[in-house]
Amino acid sequence: MGFNCGIVGLPNVGKSTLFNALTQTVAAQAANYPFCTIEPNSGRVAVYDERLEVIAKIAGSATIIPTTLEVVDIAGLVKGASTGEGLGNQFLGHIREVDAIIHMVRCFEDENITHVEGSVDPLRDIGIIDTELMLSDMESLERRLPAAQKRLKSNAQDSDLALQIQLMEKALVLLQAGTPARFLKVDADHKKTFKSLQLITAKPVLYVCNVGEEEAVTGNAFTQNVIAYAKDQGAEALIISAAIEAEVANLEDEAEKQMFLTDLGLSESGLSKVIRTGHNLLERLTFFTVGPKEARAWTTFLSAKAPQAAGEIHTDFERGFICAETVSYKDYVETGGEQAAKAQGKMRLEGKEYVVQEGDIFHFRFNV
Repeated sequence: MGFNCGIVGLPNVGKSTLFNALTQTVAAQAANYPFCTIEPNSGRVAVYDERLEVIAKIAGSATIIPTTLEVVDIAGLVKGASTGEGLGNQFLGHIREVDAIIHMVRCFEDENITHVEGSVDPLRDIGIIDTELMLSDMESLERRLPAAQKRLKSNAQDSDLALQIQLMEKALVLLQAGTPARFLKVDADHKKTFKSLQLITAKPVLYVCNVGEEEAVTGNAFTQNVIAYAKDQGAEALIISAAIEAEVANLEDEAEKQMFLTDLGLSESGLSKVIRTGHNLLERLTFFTVGPKEARAWTTFLSAKAPQAAGEIHTDFERGFICAETVSYKDYVETGGEQAAKAQGKMRLEGKEYVVQEGDIFHFRFNV
């Protein structure tokens, strides 16, 4: 399953620097002026999972393949983006295509780096972006809703269309009151339809506070305000220094990276926290396949059934699904591998209705 996070924020808050460090590339031009990123840059980053190394060691796997997260660097938005300011409509379209949002917020003072609003005020900056995203969603719904209502009149039996209209109407009321669409209470069996509306403000958000190197451990008054705001919004917030992450990314030796972070009082890189939290935002779960050739992590959506998880590997696996030989991660490790788990009765044969659990280790049987 392909999934991604889009990095958004005002110009010059550190988005491209974070993206470069995340992907360890120089694909996104980091420059001290607005709109230096005209097209969204994207790159894939590995999501570290220590469980993968454990099962690979037990199985003697020759290769380890982690799951990945696509990160998209989207050009800076400005006030008026929803009406086209600063190429806003183009950039908002890019945001609409991602699964979750990493909202980069400037929480440092530096007279050498210009601020598009003339001063550093993270909550004001968040408000600007949130307002533009809500206005964009409102414009989208106000344009689409009348057309959908007209189609329903000529096809009153279309229950799917009726549900779409109901969700659009409820979301529009919320947005007009200044509340993001993600606060709309949606029944579990309606979430797929709601997601199909592609509302920007329905996407989960991670606020990333970008601070100076000297405040990477402690944060500052700016970050305290952002963390409190994120809590009120039911969102996550992290503190990182994009400058530090850029330096770490340029170090090739892992031991050297860890020593550098330790000297700064950091237990792990900010990038690791961003990747892990960004992955969790997407409400996916991880399952594994393991053997002599490779140990591999896969992701699927919460409440997925075994055939759907098999389909993440190959559509033929889902189409011809017979059953799944299943061992929990805990049982696999405690027994010492597949054969021992089978011998001790810890391996189960699960059918089409089995709901995948976090950390399941599968061997799928299928026939096409």
